Amino acid sequence: MDIRELASIKSGFFEALEKANTEGSLLELKGAYVGKKRGVIADLLARIPSLPSEERKAFGQSVNLLKQEVEEALNRALSGLNAKKSAIPKMDLTLPGKGSHRGHLHPLTTVRREIEEIFISMGYAVASGPEVEDPYHNFEALNTPADHPSRDIQDTFYLEEGDLLLRTQTSPVQIRSMETRKPPLKLIAPGRVFRRDDDVSHSPMFFQVEGLVVDEDITMADLKGTLLTFYRKLFKKELAIRFRPSYFPFTEPSAETDLTCVICGGSGCKVCKRTGWLEVGGCGMVDPKVFEFVGIDPEKYTGFAFGLGIDRMAMLKYGIDNIKYLLENDMRFLEQF
Repeated sequence: MDIRELASIKSGFFEALEKANTEGSLLELKGAYVGKKRGVIADLLARIPSLPSEERKAFGQSVNLLKQEVEEALNRALSGLNAKKSAIPKMDLTLPGKGSHRGHLHPLTTVRREIEEIFISMGYAVASGPEVEDPYHNFEALNTPADHPSRDIQDTFYLEEGDLLLRTQTSPVQIRSMETRKPPLKLIAPGRVFRRDDDVSHSPMFFQVEGLVVDEDITMADLKGTLLTFYRKLFKKELAIRFRPSYFPFTEPSAETDLTCVICGGSGCKVCKRTGWLEVGGCGMVDPKVFEFVGIDPEKYTGFAFGLGIDRMAMLKYGIDNIKYLLENDMRFLEQF
């Protein structure tokens, strides 16, 4: 073995030393090179007797010098590692641990689930459908003519490619359900809807739930009793409701639903504008023309439909005065619920 091979061994050692950054890896490297039984240096020293006599002295000196460099380098590395450890503050194991932060449901999710549970307890099924709709299911099958203002681009988000739009209501879910199922039907359709609105009480994207019941001999009294039961269960108060005549293309007769103000109990406050009543949604009897679109006999079946905003219910339930608080993901707001 000549000096060049010793240089190669030395070079390999220092390359390995640069990669060794833990006490375990340094001790492993020490055993590999200067271990008394299996180390590289021990093997080199064991070969000295087999060398020619004139080479033994020079070779032995070179090996011992290499051994000294390896040991010094390892000792420096281990000392540096120990110094870093001692600089780290010791942990007081007697101190109490820090509890992990637990998340919770968004208030909109909480209210949506509560609404679903109430209607499920009343025998309703929960239905869903696509948020990207075609004009037929979003408008035409709901008896909304082509010249209706709600179909203008000022009110509806149309997609650039294809004859598609973002649904403006969850009523298309009702149409799709009536297309594929025969009466009797009893369902609610919660979900996101999109309209070109933007103020403190309206948002371009909000959450809505619509209900539909189709059967024989369904009347307006069934509708009023259903909504009265629902609102009393949701707000856990003895509330009253009233219907005011209105117009919706897909119901006839149609009505706006007013609810006793859940804030003041009907005595009058700024939330209800001193009237004691809150407008909470629209409803009515399903228009026979809608039944004709989906192949249901309007002479045999009647039905009612209603819609309400989940955001609106959450605002009333928790006393929130701006709908944007529900959508901005501000943790200072959300952690209050």
